[in-house]
Amino acid sequence: MPNTGHQPRLRLALLLAGGGRTTRRLVAGDDGKEGKLWAKAPAALKTEVARLLDDEVPRVLAWAKREGWRWIVPGDADYPGALDHSADPPLGLFVRGELRRTPVVAIVGSRRATTYGLQVARTLGEELSRAGVVVASGMARGVDAAAHEGSLAVGGPTWAVFGTGPDHIYPPEHRKLAAAISTRGALITEYLPGTPPRKHHFPERNRVLAGLAQAVVVVEAAARSGALITARLAIDEGREVLAVPGSILSEVSVGPNTLLRLGARPMLTPRDVLEAVGFSDLATKETKTAAHPLLDHLPAGERATTDELVTRSGLSVSEVHTALLDLELGGVVERLRDGCYQQRRPKLPQE
Repeated sequence: MPNTGHQPRLRLALLLAGGGRTTRRLVAGDDGKEGKLWAKAPAALKTEVARLLDDEVPRVLAWAKREGWRWIVPGDADYPGALDHSADPPLGLFVRGELRRTPVVAIVGSRRATTYGLQVARTLGEELSRAGVVVASGMARGVDAAAHEGSLAVGGPTWAVFGTGPDHIYPPEHRKLAAAISTRGALITEYLPGTPPRKHHFPERNRVLAGLAQAVVVVEAAARSGALITARLAIDEGREVLAVPGSILSEVSVGPNTLLRLGARPMLTPRDVLEAVGFSDLATKETKTAAHPLLDHLPAGERATTDELVTRSGLSVSEVHTALLDLELGGVVERLRDGCYQQRRPKLPQE
């Protein structure tokens, strides 16, 4: 048997044989010289792999091609290079869509997000996409879906990493979202066709999500959540982890607030995330937010409450809240301790 390097069919056979973490590490550690590590594999595994190479591998590859998916492994042109340097890389990936070679930011959070959390995730998805960053998430309800939708709203690329096989959309109500993601970005999974959602798959999925990303942003998360698992895995991989500060009275703010206490970088505006991945130009955002009509009712040097802005602008409460969040994330306005808002003072060159 040859070495286990760039061999898509062999890697797929190993996956079909039930290759878990032990097999993944065996393959990842193969030095490519006569397959020394593969030579130490159990004889039963080698026999099963030989059978699968003849019987099952062609069937799975034919299914993938027919359904618009492809199987990629390290060494393929579009395989995400960041995974090569992760602690537990997958044997390979089923992909539908385009994998761009550009910085990737994972946005993760609660499935039971608050209105604030959903607004932050969507706005962040929009602004990262405008800057040319790939927005990655798990396509779950709540924060994940909002981040994907924000990216799609501005025509940006977004990746969804499944915890199921490529033929299982989970949750099922996200079929239209998955279809949109596949046309603007990519659907990604390491699981075989026919694999249903299982509880232990989602922590495993999170390691792939963390491995793909240069930075992970936790928007909202309870004390014990998949988002915090992703953050921990990202820290282990040496990735940047950012957290959105939240109310001390909210259960879904416990996760990000705890990360902040432990030293995570606060995410106060999209600039914080872009700087973390080497993108610092927010001219597009500043131009967009600086022209926001709500600013006509909040002159520089003045402060106003939300109620005052509702009265002055004639907008609804929800419209004003949404506009203020957008302006705050863009670094154009700031919320003061007394609850009022004011425009941020522009920095002078010497500052």
